[in-house]
Amino acid sequence: MFYAIIAKDQQNSLNQRLAQRPAHLARIKILQDQGKLILAGPFPAIDAIDPGLDGFSGSLIVAEFTSLDEAISWAHEDPFYTSGVYASVEVKPFKKTLP
Repeated sequence: MFYAIIAKDQQNSLNQRLAQRPAHLARIKILQDQGKLILAGPFPAIDAIDPGLDGFSGSLIVAEFTSLDEAISWAHEDPFYTSGVYASVEVKPFKKTLP
């Protein structure tokens, strides 16, 4: 089943986010290589593709996991979560309808 991982960043976490980004992307790449990733990306803090120093307000990852517990565990092991970039993470079952 698919799960949406919806994360909210801590205020002023851009430097920590940038420091943890390679490790974060490496974990997402594994999901992609396994054919489990639907989409992933950050929420810019302003209405711009490149928010510059305004940074990001969070992230969205939609991927396939065997259970809600597995998706939650995966999210809680992410470097953005363990290093404190994320203030909170919500994981919800997701039903892909389109495309």
